[in-house]
Amino acid sequence: MELRIFTEPQQGAGYDDLLRVARTAEDAGYGAFFRSDHYLKMGSVSGLPGPTDPWITFAGLARDTSTIRLGTLMTAATFRYPGPLAISVAQVDQMSDGRVEFGIGAGWYAEEHTAYGIPFPTLAERFERYEEQLAIITGLWETPVGETFSFGGKHYTLTGSPALPKPKQSPRPPVLIGGMGAKRTPALAARYANEFNLPFASIADAETQFARVDAACEEIGRDPKEIIRSAALVACVGRTDADVARRAETIGREVAELKQNGLAGTPGEVVERIAQWRERTGVQRVYLQILDLADLDHITEIAEEVMPRL
Repeated sequence: MELRIFTEPQQGAGYDDLLRVARTAEDAGYGAFFRSDHYLKMGSVSGLPGPTDPWITFAGLARDTSTIRLGTLMTAATFRYPGPLAISVAQVDQMSDGRVEFGIGAGWYAEEHTAYGIPFPTLAERFERYEEQLAIITGLWETPVGETFSFGGKHYTLTGSPALPKPKQSPRPPVLIGGMGAKRTPALAARYANEFNLPFASIADAETQFARVDAACEEIGRDPKEIIRSAALVACVGRTDADVARRAETIGREVAELKQNGLAGTPGEVVERIAQWRERTGVQRVYLQILDLADLDHITEIAEEVMPRL
């Protein structure tokens, strides 16, 4: 079982805030530092100083960290053209000496699109574009040096691309796909994913969705065990009940609700909850959503009190 740190910078964080969290996570022994890809805050927070772009963030972190892996849950396919996105991610993978993990989704938050002038097609079209982006980005990365890549789709056409630059990792960085879509999402995961992630789902829903992914793999003759199973859950851990209550209050949540829907409580309670996830769903990684990025002790305490017991 691997623990990773997952942040939501659109809620209010600049680069220096993220760098402190990433370095703390690296020093504490977490497997990766991940962040969301959103351009607008959610809820009643101020969102100051404003949104940051994940791939610009990771370009900085590629140089300002040394060993921790870096990735997105999830890059929005609606925000970028697939060719330039493939270039950006490959460049960051080179800059980080092969530490990038590429999570990509169809995009869902309509308000951030209208706030920044980004087209927001229908769900059907977003999935069409998402599927084409997966084919193009992985195709560009996997094309041998010296050969060209072409693609003719409904929404994107590439002709004779040199398919450069190449990422450091060969044939490409790991691709993460996730979500609760019942048909198209498992099918895309079976075809492209190295990891399938479920964000903020219940154990029962996770069992159902992982089974769908397994079935989609079997349908195309892929071994389902090739896909890592992971979950993202909000974390609120404390050495005492008082610490848990204080941290829950800081992020505007109730302890009882967090214990039901996330990973909350004392280290022993959280270890037991993770064990339930592992036994029932087979998850191999848990992304800890850290909402108070100023509380670096929270990250360190989980590493000291929870990680060794997994």
